Amino acid sequence: MTGPDDEGLVRLHKLLAQSGIASRRKCEELMLAGLVVVDGEVVTRLGTKVDPRIAVIRVDGKRLPPMSEHVYLALNKPRGVVSTMSDPEGRKTLQDLVADRPERLFHVGRLDTDTSGLILLTNDGDFAHRLAHPSYEVDKTYVAEVDGPVTKATIRTLLDGVTLEDGPVTVSRARIVTGGGGKSIVELVIHEGRNRIVRRLLDHVGHPVRRLTRTAIGPVSLAQLRSGELRDLAREELGALLDEARL
Repeated sequence: MTGPDDEGLVRLHKLLAQSGIASRRKCEELMLAGLVVVDGEVVTRLGTKVDPRIAVIRVDGKRLPPMSEHVYLALNKPRGVVSTMSDPEGRKTLQDLVADRPERLFHVGRLDTDTSGLILLTNDGDFAHRLAHPSYEVDKTYVAEVDGPVTKATIRTLLDGVTLEDGPVTVSRARIVTGGGGKSIVELVIHEGRNRIVRRLLDHVGHPVRRLTRTAIGPVSLAQLRSGELRDLAREELGALLDEARL
């Protein structure tokens, strides 16, 4: 890998190639085509140097994360694991699942102990705080198995907005995945992180939750990640999350 110069600057087309965007020649073509933007300015000069730690770089509109020593991880939290890094009651925690990692990790937001699915971990405290804060409104997708047949009218009720004891809840998207046999599976997208919000929401409309899984946070999906498994965020996922957190 070509290192930075004495001022920490790197030639832009080399940085793009090293980041896995494309071959160096293809990256030069992307620049010449006006598809590379640095700090809001289109850059077409091939000799341009940038600071890879702080430059906001976009290639064809997509954010390229800066070079950083931070780690950004996706974990499929099993049901029964507490969403903390330690527990005075001695229950299994997130720390038990990442015990072999050398970094001091923060969890981004939480999941109920009896809820499984996607949770993000990082050693970037600012990123964790920003992404967990409700003002940034990052969509979170949940799949719930609930009691009873869910109707289209119930879905409309959810989308119209439901008010719980601690205030209104906005549901961005909702759909019935399957139904039958006295139960239904529904998918909901919300951006709030209030305590047990999805369970309370579905209980309010008459469908207590049997099982609940968070399947996505913004652009990051569980995909093929098995229960208890951990992976690094892909470049595209991290770039999109940095934009959502306005970092």
